[in-house]
Amino acid sequence: MKFHNSYSFFSKSTALLFSGVVLLSLGACTSTITTKDQVQSWLTKGDESIKLKQQLPLVFVNTSNNFQNIEIDDTQKFQYVDGFGFTLTGGSVEVINRLSPSKRKALLQELFGKDENSISISYLRLSIGASDLDSEVFSYDDLPQGQTDPTLSKFNLARDKDLILMLKEILAINPKIKIIAAPWSPPVWMKDNGKSIGGSLKPEFYDVYAKYFVKYIQGMQKEGITIDAITPQNEPLHPGNNPSLLMVSDQQRDFIKQSLGPIFKSNNIKTKIVVYDHNCNKPEYSINILNDTEANQYIDGSAFHLYEGDISALNTVHDAHPNKNLYFTEQWTGAKGTFIEDLNWHTKNVVIGSMRNWSKIALEWNLANDTEFKPHTPGGCTECKGAITVSDKENFTRNVGYYIIAHASKFVPANSQRISSTQTDNLSTVAFKTPSGKTVLIVQNYSKKDENFNIKYKNKTASANITASSVATYIF
Repeated sequence: MKFHNSYSFFSKSTALLFSGVVLLSLGACTSTITTKDQVQSWLTKGDESIKLKQQLPLVFVNTSNNFQNIEIDDTQKFQYVDGFGFTLTGGSVEVINRLSPSKRKALLQELFGKDENSISISYLRLSIGASDLDSEVFSYDDLPQGQTDPTLSKFNLARDKDLILMLKEILAINPKIKIIAAPWSPPVWMKDNGKSIGGSLKPEFYDVYAKYFVKYIQGMQKEGITIDAITPQNEPLHPGNNPSLLMVSDQQRDFIKQSLGPIFKSNNIKTKIVVYDHNCNKPEYSINILNDTEANQYIDGSAFHLYEGDISALNTVHDAHPNKNLYFTEQWTGAKGTFIEDLNWHTKNVVIGSMRNWSKIALEWNLANDTEFKPHTPGGCTECKGAITVSDKENFTRNVGYYIIAHASKFVPANSQRISSTQTDNLSTVAFKTPSGKTVLIVQNYSKKDENFNIKYKNKTASANITASSVATYIF
């Protein structure tokens, strides 16, 4: 592993790394520091000169300086983490499948593996039926206009056959990966406008649609794919996408308490029900549903995006219902965005911000697309940039979304627990204790100048410098 010396240890110090021991010289005083005193660090710079590269290790020593402090306290514990990742859209599957067999296999291993060359994605989101980043609109029960299928006799997962095959490959790499799924639209015959865009679910089809979810979950389970959670609707207040559905808070509340919850219970479905799945500007959407005692009993938590509002909305919902979980399920990087702006905004808000506001997951949007930001449906997103861009059968590019997630997913496995970490004016932070007992600290420097700081933990101090507009992960 090549180390990049972008970090200073501390003033007037030199270090030699030899056989797992650091020999530290401070003037006339020499002491031996073991690997237990080392802090491993990985860096991505906003100027793209370094991307997820391991740096020379820092060391914990007894020293004093005037640097700002980031203090970590593992006696203050918060939520457990389910994982970090992306949405595996049908379009993602389509473009990844364009790679040659060897490149495709290597990419999946890099994304989902546990070795030192992988980023260890631990959580995926799926669309139930088509999302707007599929090549075309479909559901699992499409019928000629004017027909209905209240018994769901025509239900079929065949349109997702390629996605299912890829999920099986991913599960072979990481059998413990968790999955949340959301529909962009029900079958159009269940809607009051009979179209894939907009409209609302007819109340007469509430029970039928609930059974549609059951058939989806059971069908995926037969393929060996466990759906850990679902949301009743992706972006229920955005009926202009293709596909989409308008489902206001009262409608979602009634659908859950009258149909979805009871039908899940009667069919012994253990998949969690997570409400909302839309922007942080409407925390009242979730709170309204959770305030209903009949609906509340079936609900695990609430999901959010951040195209509007502030990430603190998650904390608002947590304070109102502290026994319910929070999920951050989507944020896209776009064709017109820059690496430096997206790296910093998304790390600060999506990764650090969601975790500091009680989220169990942090997901960016699309995993992969092509050089023209395709595939997408007619009227779907034309500027959504995948974490990976596939250019031809032998080449793909890692985009900014890849690095945003990798700084967490590579080092913070599922079942890690968030612990307390302080922040400074320019440095955003979040810290975790992993199941193996390691401490992981993610630091993001939002300022346009380098920042010196100390990591303070259990009466030990490690001094560091993080370059302007950069993200670093520290492990000790």
